[in-house]
Amino acid sequence: MRASGTFSVKSFVPTELVPAPAIGTNLPVGVATLEKSFEGEVVGRSATLFTAAFDQETGVGTYVAMESFEGSLNGREGAFNFAHSATTSGSDRTAEFFTIVPASGTGELAGIRGGGGLAVDADGTHRMWFDYELDAGPGASS
Repeated sequence: MRASGTFSVKSFVPTELVPAPAIGTNLPVGVATLEKSFEGEVVGRSATLFTAAFDQETGVGTYVAMESFEGSLNGREGAFNFAHSATTSGSDRTAEFFTIVPASGTGELAGIRGGGGLAVDADGTHRMWFDYELDAGPGASS
């Protein structure tokens, strides 16, 4: 199954967390927490732990994110975790990774597994989709 939607970042809060030991590289490593809001076939919110080595001036870098989502996919309600990462040279996305964390689903999303993706339109609209399956069982079917 596929569920698609758009999202907006409701908050982006950098933290003071610094990897130890501190190692100097050409790109600084930062950590932040985010809250996102989703609309479309994906409705709900997520809490995100976000880590990146990124140059704000050139837009070059790589991020890794772990999200906890609460809401619905195609009308099925529950919560689950997913992880994603990508690299950018400032104008593209490469080395993309996106996976739903096995055994993390609750409610009607219990048993969820699969992947998905993320894209940013030229106008800045952020899109996310989940390609998923649900285990057969109480409250879940594929």
